[in-house]
Amino acid sequence: MHSERLRRLPYKDLGTTEGSSPMGGLFFDTPRFANSVPFFRFQRFGHDDIHTDSDHKLVVVMVGLPARGKSYIVKKVKRYLSWLGFQTKIFNVGDRRRLSSSAGESLRFVNGKRGDKSCAECSSPDTHTVPCTECETRHPSSFFDPDNESAKHIREQVAIEVFDDLLRWLQAGGQIAIHDATNSTIERRRALIDRLVSQADVNLLFVESICTDQIIINRNIKLKTRSPDYIGIDPEVAEADFRARLRNYERAYRTIGAAEERLDVQYCKIIDVGKKVIAYNIQGFLESQVVFYLMNMNLEPRVIYITRHGESEDNVAGRIGGDASLAPSGVKYSKTLARFIDRRRLEFAVEVEEANHHASRAATSLSASSTPGTCSEPEAGSPCPEHLRRYRRRRRDELDFEVWTSMLKRAMETVEHFDPQRYRVKNIKSLNEIYAGKCEGMTYGEIARDFPEEFEARQLDKFYYRYPGIGGESYADVVLRLQQVIVELERIRHSVLLVTHRAMARTLLAYFMDIPTTQMPDMELPLGYVYACEPRPFGNFLRVWRYDPCIDDFEEIDASAALKIRCSQSSFPDSKTAPPLPSPAEITYYSASQQATS
Repeated sequence: MHSERLRRLPYKDLGTTEGSSPMGGLFFDTPRFANSVPFFRFQRFGHDDIHTDSDHKLVVVMVGLPARGKSYIVKKVKRYLSWLGFQTKIFNVGDRRRLSSSAGESLRFVNGKRGDKSCAECSSPDTHTVPCTECETRHPSSFFDPDNESAKHIREQVAIEVFDDLLRWLQAGGQIAIHDATNSTIERRRALIDRLVSQADVNLLFVESICTDQIIINRNIKLKTRSPDYIGIDPEVAEADFRARLRNYERAYRTIGAAEERLDVQYCKIIDVGKKVIAYNIQGFLESQVVFYLMNMNLEPRVIYITRHGESEDNVAGRIGGDASLAPSGVKYSKTLARFIDRRRLEFAVEVEEANHHASRAATSLSASSTPGTCSEPEAGSPCPEHLRRYRRRRRDELDFEVWTSMLKRAMETVEHFDPQRYRVKNIKSLNEIYAGKCEGMTYGEIARDFPEEFEARQLDKFYYRYPGIGGESYADVVLRLQQVIVELERIRHSVLLVTHRAMARTLLAYFMDIPTTQMPDMELPLGYVYACEPRPFGNFLRVWRYDPCIDDFEEIDASAALKIRCSQSSFPDSKTAPPLPSPAEITYYSASQQATS
């Protein structure tokens, strides 16, 4: 009875009682708890005198020039760590700067053009900082001039204020905070280090993003012209001002190096979006998680397709679990899925080729440069050599389109109609469905009748609830099981189709679409849907197709309507931070040897 009570309680409520010990006895004699070792945190079970590396908090301080991909890195890291269960928050200095009322000089744009006079509607002096309907106030490039002492003082003050907010958030219970700013001078970085001297339980990690590929830089600059600094501004005017701002930053920029090493700090340099990674003095668990993740990212165009298997015989009977084969309707779905992916591969290849063509034309409009990685003006009628090289490499990668399935029959049978000459099919046990333990092969009605307490416990907390019996799993276990799958999906440079199960699809989509783990188990993902996640510079772009058996084909539907969550307070996507999972700091490598459900 005592072991049953321990098993059903949320992790945060578990504790010691007379006659039991979390380090032995009933704790490890309970088979379901043996699988919770990867998420084990000693202090949750009454051992307040034992501290682990996971007790420490982490501040990630970004470093780098503008348009070098810092925001891209920040959002990916935040999404990954939040998905793992860490309380993670981004503190953006640029957002605070734009709200600063003491920003001194400002840049006025009249009707989208840079001007020196106020507009006709606005009769206030030119130095006013309140925008009207015809003009907007922005910080001009001169505001970022390193010789502009008054503006420099304001920028440093805002950066420190944001850092202090960050520390207060950590003290209030946060775990990982990200300081998103250029932090491009030694003086600024030293000021932040000094601010942490009194924080004994907070570790510091600098992450510097360096980019030498002029194609990527030019693309990022184009994206910057659509940032909040340039809303409603003529793109050419915005780009000219941003390039002037960039030149000012370059004058004062100092990369991380000997000055930081003398202070024994931890840092990681990401060069050209992961082509080269330099890690120095990385010691903590959280820091190693961040660095390992960053080593596996890339910008190659690709699509991650996620779908559930075709309808199985157990699906028809309403039973969970088991290892049933496909029903006739599932076989029909599998044939149509193969044709659909064939078509989508061709469509996406055309989209990539057109994007490369537009990028090549844009590159040739710039002045020729001898800088490595740039596109010089080609001869008339000839393609850009740099883009031609990338396109040829991408064409080779397209031959490596992979199809991943679980090792359950219904998933493997769903991909039987894929041409093995065009697709590499892999069966991965980590993609097996969440294992329902004693409830395997039962309907939900039978579970409510035979295990009423279990049924109620699951309704109260689907994420942490673990099915009864040997090998029974929770969604928290599934997150850990899929961690290496996620890293591999970030590493690969070509498209992949994952044919898996409902709990797995929920967990994967929660990662890609940054959906809180508390909402993950309530996502409605019926059979017959294909979810396509395409990595973009500012997040993942989602498209959804639904199978229509009447026409035996797929039709695209609205993505936001497709990801329904059975919670009245839910939204799509929801940016609220989810409660933390038990920390995986003391991982003993998890063996995903359980069977899985439907």
